Amino acid sequence: MKLFTSVHDVTDINALAAEALQLKQNPYSQQHLGKNKTLGLVFLNPSLRTRMSTQKAALNLGMNVMVLNMDKEGWALELQDGVVMNGTTVEHIREAAAVLGQYVDIIGVRSFPGLKNRDEDYNEEIFNKFVKYCGVPVVSLESATRHPLQSLADLVTITELKTKPRPKVVLTWAPHIKPLPQAVPNSFAEWMCKADVDFTIVHPKGYELSTDFTEGATITHNQDEALADADFIYVKNWSAFEPYGKILPGNEDWMLTNEKLKVTNDAKVMHCLPVRRNLELSDEILDGPSSIVVHEAGNRVWAAQAVLKQMLESL
Repeated sequence: MKLFTSVHDVTDINALAAEALQLKQNPYSQQHLGKNKTLGLVFLNPSLRTRMSTQKAALNLGMNVMVLNMDKEGWALELQDGVVMNGTTVEHIREAAAVLGQYVDIIGVRSFPGLKNRDEDYNEEIFNKFVKYCGVPVVSLESATRHPLQSLADLVTITELKTKPRPKVVLTWAPHIKPLPQAVPNSFAEWMCKADVDFTIVHPKGYELSTDFTEGATITHNQDEALADADFIYVKNWSAFEPYGKILPGNEDWMLTNEKLKVTNDAKVMHCLPVRRNLELSDEILDGPSSIVVHEAGNRVWAAQAVLKQMLESL
């Protein structure tokens, strides 16, 4: 594996999830692969789980890890070609990415969307230019449109905890106080549409995701109907795809509660975190037996480790 940006970079998602669970049982069995190899993690946006889990995964594999908070510690990057750099940008991404590729064997990049220009965000300009110029394998630590390490960890969690061969999985929209990217729901939908699950997306009208990510999913606007007999419920806010990056009025009653869980099949509740309590998800769920959000976050290590292992094997 030379590139990990989406489910489309994975030949067999079930095999990759199984490998992650094998590594969970024996975390240090592949340390020879990472000996004298370095992972560089480049963050243009904040992170807790992605940063720590990917570092831990690399250390489990015997790798060295270097972290650069580009938004705070690096130079302001110029992305456009052929420009006179007489403004606020200091370093062109061509040199920045190429130099980073001289120092490390694998690069991870995290960059959020601006949520102002849909074409610009969905063209993944920053991420794709890192891939183009760095010259080493690249793993997405979340981009403008996807969060594949999170989605793989979600699949690992469902695979690990499911009680029947083909569980019902529901992605439900949740309220928030500000516009959030579509990256996590896009990515989760994309992976679930490839997985052996009965997958439903439910959201208020106006929050439709791009059909590029939802082919094969059942999509509805009736939350109670969608939650019926669910085995896993993935809670996540996202802003509108059209009008892009906007919050639509109303819909405060979409927060998941224990009352809403009564129609489910004792569903386990998931969230990528961080979560705003009593806005996106109620205390009673987060602190109760239905929540698996911490377990899910723990599986971020094994998802990252499975991906890095395959990348190291390709070096």
